[in-house]
Amino acid sequence: MSMNAKSLNDIDFEKRKGLLPVVVQDRKTKDILMLAYANKEALANTIKTGNAWFWSTSRNKLWMKGEESGNVQPVYSILVDCDLDSLLYMVESDKPACHTGNRSCFHNLLT
Repeated sequence: MSMNAKSLNDIDFEKRKGLLPVVVQDRKTKDILMLAYANKEALANTIKTGNAWFWSTSRNKLWMKGEESGNVQPVYSILVDCDLDSLLYMVESDKPACHTGNRSCFHNLLT
């Protein structure tokens, strides 16, 4: 797989009305931990601090993952898709990603 370097200014936030979906994946286990959204400020904060930042659509505010729970997600790399409108945060965390206490937010089986 070839990798092309992109910068914050390459990302098309307006294509998705200012919010990009962010898939969060454990870089070692490859488990999908959660899905959230990032605006330009959240992505800039993630790049600057090395921790996962998002835009909360329910609380309508910027937040750092773990600011209340302590379950901070260090981000080791950020990948952007081919259309430059969705992100993948590769993280390393042994703490629960889900507010329910589960490791992954994807713990419900749809039947």
